[in-house]
Amino acid sequence: MEKESRRRFLWNFFIVCFSVIVASLSTLITGCRCAVESPRLSYPTKKMQNETSSDADIIFEPAYLKLHKSGELKRRGEELWRSMEECRLCPRECGAKRLNDEKGFCQASARLEVASYHPHFGEERPLVGVGGSGTIFFTNCSLRCVFCINFETSQGGEGKATSIEELAGMMLHLQQIGCHNINVVTPTHYPAHILLALDKAAAKGLMLPVVYNTCGWERLEILAKIDGVVDIYLPDFKYARSEMASKFSSGANTYPELTKKAILEMYRQVGVAKPARDGLMHRGLMIRHLVMPNGVAGTKEVVEWIAANLPKDTYVNIMSQYRPIYKAFEYPEISRRLTREEYADAVRWARSVGLTNLDIQGWFF
Repeated sequence: MEKESRRRFLWNFFIVCFSVIVASLSTLITGCRCAVESPRLSYPTKKMQNETSSDADIIFEPAYLKLHKSGELKRRGEELWRSMEECRLCPRECGAKRLNDEKGFCQASARLEVASYHPHFGEERPLVGVGGSGTIFFTNCSLRCVFCINFETSQGGEGKATSIEELAGMMLHLQQIGCHNINVVTPTHYPAHILLALDKAAAKGLMLPVVYNTCGWERLEILAKIDGVVDIYLPDFKYARSEMASKFSSGANTYPELTKKAILEMYRQVGVAKPARDGLMHRGLMIRHLVMPNGVAGTKEVVEWIAANLPKDTYVNIMSQYRPIYKAFEYPEISRRLTREEYADAVRWARSVGLTNLDIQGWFF
C-alpha cells in the first residue's frame, strides 16, 4: 500500500512538472507571436504626454466604481457577510455557521485565505497582454473536482489567512506593477470579502476591471448581488450531464442546470466579450470548456447549448490541457490524457454549430 502511494505521488509530481514546462513553453511561443502579430498592448488610465494617436487613449471605468461612490458596494459586501451566518453562498447551501468559525462544505470559515497573488501569463491572451492578469488565488473550493490540478489549494487548504485590508492591498499592488485586471480565482465562497476589499481599494485608486474566475456553478441570488461589480465573467462550463458532475465533482448533480442559468445571468450583466483597441478584454462573458477524455464533459452538448442560447460570437475557450492528476487515477474513464482526435472533434463540433469566437489551442490543432 505504501509503495502504491509512493508511485502515485511520484506520478502526480511528474505530471505537475510536465504541465508547468508545457505552460511555460506555450506562454513563450504566444508571447513571441504576440510581438510579431499584435500592436503594442497597454492599459493607460490617462492620456500620456505627447500622445497623438486616439487609438492609444482608451477610456475605461470599471463597473464597481459607481457602486463604491454611492456606498452601495460596501452595503452589498456587508449583506453578503451576514449571509455567512448560515451559509448559502454556493449551490450546496450547506448552512455552515461560518461567522462562528464553522467550516462549510468548501472547508472555508469566515476567515479569508489566499494561496497566492501575482501576474499570471497562462490565462487567455486578451486578459494577459504584456503585464499579465493580476490573479488572486483563493484557498478552498465548493466544487471539489477529483481531477483538480490545483488540489493542494482547492482541497488541501494551502494558503495564508488574509485580512480585508490586505486583500485590498494585493489588488492595488497588482495594479501598480502593471497587471491589466484583478482576476479573482475560485471566488464563490468569498464574495463578501471581495466586495469589501474592492470598496477599500477603489477608495485608494483601483481602476482595473475585475475578472470573476469561477467554476460556473453559482447561485442566481448571489450573482444578483454582484451585478454591477464584475466587469468580466470567466466561468467554466465543465459538464453537460448531471451524472458526470456528480461523479467527478463531489455530488454536484445540479451543475449543468445551475451553470446554464448562471451563464445566462452573467451574459445579461456584461454582454459579449470583445477586446478593445489595445487588444485587451475590459468587459464581457468569456466561457471556458475543458475537453475531457471519453466524452466525460459532454462537449458536443455544451457547444450546442451555447450556440442555441447565446450570441454566436460568444468567446469560448476550448481547452485541451486536461491531465490526470490528484484522484483521477481512481476513475478509468479520466485516467489518461486527451487525444488529438478528441480535441479535433470538439473544435469541429463548435464550428459546426456556428460559434465564431473560439479560442483554440494550437498545441493540439
